[in-house]
Amino acid sequence: MPRAHFAQPQLQLLMNALCRLVPALMQRATFIAATLLAPVAITAGEVEVLHYWTSGGEAKSVAELQVLMARRGHTWKDFTVAGGGGGKAMEVLKARVLAGQPPAAALIKGPTIQEWAELKALTHLDTMASFEKWDEVLPKVVADVMKHKGHYVAVPVNVHRVNWLWANTEVLRKAGVAAAPNSYDAFFAAADRIKAAGYIALAHGGQDWQDFTLFESIALGVGGADFYDKALVKLDRASLIGEDMRKVLQTFRRMKPYVDSQSSGRDWNATTDLVIRGKAGFQFMGDWAKGEFLAAGQTPGKEFICLSAPGTEQAYTFNVDSFAMFQLKGWEAQKAQGYLAYLLMGQEFQEKFNLRKGSIPVRLGLDMDKFDDCAKRSSQDFVRSAKTGALLPSVAHGMAVPPAAQAALRAAVAEFWNNDTITPQHTLAKLALVAAARAKQAL
Repeated sequence: MPRAHFAQPQLQLLMNALCRLVPALMQRATFIAATLLAPVAITAGEVEVLHYWTSGGEAKSVAELQVLMARRGHTWKDFTVAGGGGGKAMEVLKARVLAGQPPAAALIKGPTIQEWAELKALTHLDTMASFEKWDEVLPKVVADVMKHKGHYVAVPVNVHRVNWLWANTEVLRKAGVAAAPNSYDAFFAAADRIKAAGYIALAHGGQDWQDFTLFESIALGVGGADFYDKALVKLDRASLIGEDMRKVLQTFRRMKPYVDSQSSGRDWNATTDLVIRGKAGFQFMGDWAKGEFLAAGQTPGKEFICLSAPGTEQAYTFNVDSFAMFQLKGWEAQKAQGYLAYLLMGQEFQEKFNLRKGSIPVRLGLDMDKFDDCAKRSSQDFVRSAKTGALLPSVAHGMAVPPAAQAALRAAVAEFWNNDTITPQHTLAKLALVAAARAKQAL
């Protein structure tokens, strides 16, 4: 092959480009090596983490992370907020960030990640993501939630499927329900049998997030994946006030006579317990409910069954826990933070954590042999729906729309559920206002 010849100006341009490229490549290689391979004495740093993993298997997983971090000489510090978490924790977090003292990571998900990134508070994780091939092991719809303007700023740790229907097999048997309902006509027929047999047909906790969990599964089952995406994710006005949404509201209201009189304000786990103890037949809830069944010593396919919510067999609404990574000062702190990101997306943690939590690994291609039948089905449906475009973010659980829009949607649906005098037309008008506010914000 003939040797390439360059004129002097071209040669100078080439040398200048190489001079810029080589340090960047060296910096990237040095970061990865320091984060993952360097001796303990060099990499020691502290990670302060805001999270709410304080009970059961979640707490055990945090303890395990602490041990893994300690092996590299890093220390873990819990970001604690006296008097509670949630909104109060976010207020304290904002104050810390504005004061220039952010934690290394915080349990933040969905569009809230984008809000923090817009404030330029989050660090880019592209070096780690590229090294570990995150774009290849995450479905695009999930990866996009973790990115801001194309840059990874958060790390996902699990996937919860939201559009599940849980059932007590003994209650179904005694009520003469022979087949799992795969449509709402079949569901209401089964519910009639269960109610006639003296059981609560539908266990439901009357809290706004539980109302919307039921509502969004009905929206997906009645309207389909494309309708769900347009109406509840994109907040398209025509979809929010159209005939399909009217049918969703009518189906939603039909559920209420099957709920017991003690429903109002009841926590989700106390509601799940009604199904576990054979007091109720069905519950619409995400797969965190499965942990309650397992903790009670029950087995999927034996004492209880997991079903896709009617009409949603080909779709999947997801709720992903993730850690947003904040900009830190100091090389040691940055290296410790990078190692935390590496551990969170690692195969070992993804498997152990999700076995305990009832969710499934967010990484594609992991061995599911140790998981139960519900998790295996969830994983299969997760992969399939990612390929077909039916993998959709849960609105009820903060994955789809900004907090203000989510709150407005929840309020409109909860009002419709709790007040029988509210007409579908009234609620459609409320939903139209949410679309208008979102459209105005986008200008």
